[in-house]
Amino acid sequence: MTTTADPQAQPAAKRDRTHYLYIAVIGAVLLGIAVGFIWPDFAKDLKPVGSGFVDLIKMMISPIIFCTIVLGVGSVRKAAKVGKVGGLALGYFMAMSVVALAIGLVVGNILHPGSGMDITESEKGAGHEAADKADKGLVDFVIGIIPKTFVSAFTQGEVLQTLLVALLVGFALQAMGSSGEPVLRGIGHIQKLVFRVLGMIMWAAPVGAFGAMAAVIGETGVDALKALATIMIGFYVTCVLFIVVVLGTLVRVVTGVNLFKLLKYLGREFLLILSTSSSESALPRLIAKMEHLGVSRPVVGITVPTGYSFNLDGTMIYLTMSSLFIADAMHQPLGIGEQISLLLFMMIASKGAAGVSGSGIAVLASGLQSHKPALVDGVGLIIGVDRFMSEARALTNFAGNAVATLLIGTWTKEVDKDRVTAVLAGQLPFDERTLVDDDHETAGPSGAGEADAGDADAVPEPRDEGGKEPVKV
Repeated sequence: MTTTADPQAQPAAKRDRTHYLYIAVIGAVLLGIAVGFIWPDFAKDLKPVGSGFVDLIKMMISPIIFCTIVLGVGSVRKAAKVGKVGGLALGYFMAMSVVALAIGLVVGNILHPGSGMDITESEKGAGHEAADKADKGLVDFVIGIIPKTFVSAFTQGEVLQTLLVALLVGFALQAMGSSGEPVLRGIGHIQKLVFRVLGMIMWAAPVGAFGAMAAVIGETGVDALKALATIMIGFYVTCVLFIVVVLGTLVRVVTGVNLFKLLKYLGREFLLILSTSSSESALPRLIAKMEHLGVSRPVVGITVPTGYSFNLDGTMIYLTMSSLFIADAMHQPLGIGEQISLLLFMMIASKGAAGVSGSGIAVLASGLQSHKPALVDGVGLIIGVDRFMSEARALTNFAGNAVATLLIGTWTKEVDKDRVTAVLAGQLPFDERTLVDDDHETAGPSGAGEADAGDADAVPEPRDEGGKEPVKV
């Protein structure tokens, strides 16, 4: 006797096995720490394994940013909305940078973490070498945003260059109206492909985490950690206070969202950053997850990439505390006026430093060299543990950008609040297999994921100024 399948029956959903991946990442990190302590020489040779994985992730960043921004900007009706989002985001980023600097100044002047440290001759040279590598002024930074060619924005790996090209293409498609819809549809398919490739790369995360953690433990050693425990612990505590008190209060007051629920939702991204010491490794996933959360595509596409260059809360705290640490260790304490002028310079010089492991030390060295060259010798004191401080910088920068995206979306009324509540409550889980959610902009909390499969390929129609209802062109 044969049975026929019910044509109305829904196909069985594929089981999400990605939680095994992140269990493997945790195991790989612990194994890397053990190998670093037991066989430090062998562990140092594993550094290319970790850097290779980060390079694979970085390879995907430019196409993801391009597709996200073009689809977001191209699907809104008025260019003024994009300018409003960008202007509001930059204003917020600068304000938060000042807050982070102030917190770092207060904690650094209370702890005096560099007191009692001594510096060796070998450590003196390291600071000057780092300063030479970071000799890049504000004009060079601005000019560097413009790519050499239209295509080089994708080949150079510069986030702001990709952002510029994507904005130009998005505005052009916006001006083309309905004739630009086939292009938008094609870019939508490319976005799905790119996220699918990223999902495949993520399965190499345990190997990358093992290599990265083993190498840093092998290079650093436990002695350096003990000697510099004060600055490390003080920095970590300050970052935690900034995230919980400042960001937590902001996100609760403005959006009504519990910070810890948001951080839990982004838990896998924090684990990825912790194992690679690079917030850039989680940038593509942050874009996908914030869209899934209910923030509109234009806000996510503009705020996240821009924030990775301008919203560097963790880096601001690091530069502040490290400068005071070095000044105390060199027995050349800085006056309040000197501290403020030095750190304002570093705030400008640090733009574009996010995501690159070790970039913070280069900005620190160049800032000290320009304001008080005698202190550059002291940079070598913290190079040994900079990798561990880099992790705290990256985690804080990432948390700051996630909160900023939700805040900007709320202020511009580009957030589906009901969906935010449903996602953070676990009612609408993120699809880890594809890293992209096609229907989140049109489906509400109760109907998300129930749209016809053919609708997933549809191009988002231009929206009105409020961003709520589609506008026919």
